[in-house]
Amino acid sequence: MGKVTGFMEYERIEEGYRPVAERLKHYKEFVVGLDDAQARIQGARCMDCGTPFCNNGCPVNNIIPDFNDLVYQGDWRNAITVLHSTNNFPEFTGRICPAPCEAACTININGEPVGIKSIEHAIIDKAWAEGWVQPLPAQHKTGKKVAVVGSGPAGLAAAQQLARAGHDVTVFEKNSRIGGLLRYGIPDFKLDKSHIDRRVAQMEAEGVVFRTSTLIGAMPEGSKVTSDATTVISAEELKQAFDAVLLTGGSEQSRDLPVPGRELDGIHFAMEFLPMQNKVNAGDKLKGQIRADGKHVIVIGGGDTGSDCVGTSTRHGAASVTQFEVMPQPPEQENKPLVWPYWPLKLRTSSSHDESAEQGILKREFAISTKEFVGKNGKVTGLKTVNVEFKDGKFIEIPGTEKEYKADLVLLAMGFVHPVATVLDAFGVDKDARGNAKASTDFTGGYATSAPKVFAAGDMRRGQSLVVWAIREGRQAARAVDEFLMGYSDLPR
Repeated sequence: MGKVTGFMEYERIEEGYRPVAERLKHYKEFVVGLDDAQARIQGARCMDCGTPFCNNGCPVNNIIPDFNDLVYQGDWRNAITVLHSTNNFPEFTGRICPAPCEAACTININGEPVGIKSIEHAIIDKAWAEGWVQPLPAQHKTGKKVAVVGSGPAGLAAAQQLARAGHDVTVFEKNSRIGGLLRYGIPDFKLDKSHIDRRVAQMEAEGVVFRTSTLIGAMPEGSKVTSDATTVISAEELKQAFDAVLLTGGSEQSRDLPVPGRELDGIHFAMEFLPMQNKVNAGDKLKGQIRADGKHVIVIGGGDTGSDCVGTSTRHGAASVTQFEVMPQPPEQENKPLVWPYWPLKLRTSSSHDESAEQGILKREFAISTKEFVGKNGKVTGLKTVNVEFKDGKFIEIPGTEKEYKADLVLLAMGFVHPVATVLDAFGVDKDARGNAKASTDFTGGYATSAPKVFAAGDMRRGQSLVVWAIREGRQAARAVDEFLMGYSDLPR
């Protein structure tokens, strides 16, 4: 282990942020990572528990005590080897994962957990800086061809694993750049897209072929899902050309709010608003970009996507930003004896919230429901709300709490209901009750859909989830596809 008494001697060290006034001028990352000495101290705090709950708290089962100890010992080269053994893309998770591993840390029972995420961040950044992340092309080719539909974290993880197993892998992406929701759903100030680009370069050197602006199947009429497709390939064509197909698209069908006035201009899904800014940052010339400059913005939805809308609106120069959450305000501190080692319910204040609050433009409302959008000349000017309480499994309106809010721009960030249905329909894949591809995670036959030689993983199979869960599913699905093609697999599950 790191240092036997380290958890008693050292305090948790948080990563730093650039000053708000500085970071609001751009869309670049602003987190200041740990230096080598700080990371070593964090590694020293790890107790190397007999039962390391952090391993199971982590969806990809990172071997956390081992790389903590290696960082403490200064053996960074072996630390990245251990980290890469379970996680293809720690530069993604080290930046945007909510770190359920830390919630499960044993020290978190009555103290502050080890800064596992910050250590992971430090390891991979040093590995890239030192040139330790290199292509690992397969020594022998199998002659089998695999199509991966979707280039988000699940698709990329699966493609890399399958290529390293010797298969010829082609990744299809309907947008003009690789990355899926990593690229278009997460603001650049949280994840700079250069991290995706250098992984794509590594994977190309490993033999993966990427085809962008290519839609597989069809998009629903009038769909608001982001797509730059100039080429369309049918599901049948794909199945004929490849020995196996893996569907890894995101859960992109946004949850709508069908209340009176929904048709007014100025009401948009978050996934219309956020991708536009990322495209502009990448140098694309857009017509009609949705912007929040000088506007009173209402963000409906209290999760990460809503927070991203807050941060982007603040950078646009919004006059005010109000974020709605239908659930009651959670406690500022969780009841640790009750919830540990599971992910706790508590009030979470993001860097975007802090930025907007420092500008004096943020208001967060809880236990509130939108009843109606109001407008003038076809444009939204406000909305009517009522406070609610959750009782007997449903939300009950509280009489006398009706209120009207001013709004020039409303962003719907209430989550996603399922992947684009027409893609699954094109392959004839059975769906579960939530509209996702129906497939199990069983060791034998896992990730296989009802359609012959068609597999599904990530959001496409499990629904809206975390990047780290997508990586896990992509890796496991790759093993299932490899076993299907070869009769056995040496890939880790």
